[in-house]
Amino acid sequence: MLKYEIIIYWSKEDKSFIAEVPELPGCMADGSTYQAAIKNVQVVAKEWIETCKDLGRPVPKPKGRLVYA
Repeated sequence: MLKYEIIIYWSKEDKSFIAEVPELPGCMADGSTYQAAIKNVQVVAKEWIETCKDLGRPVPKPKGRLVYA
């Protein structure tokens, strides 16, 4: 289970839900339903972390709830 914050929103342009993991730069996925977007972004986030480790790069630690102004 990933402990990173996920931001999810509806995209009129894409006609799908977009899920982003702000703490993992560029980590995002979409889905035709809210649940599909969450499921897809969890897969992408795990792959993002695995790739980071394979490349010997540090993996950001989950900070929990982020605050946006």
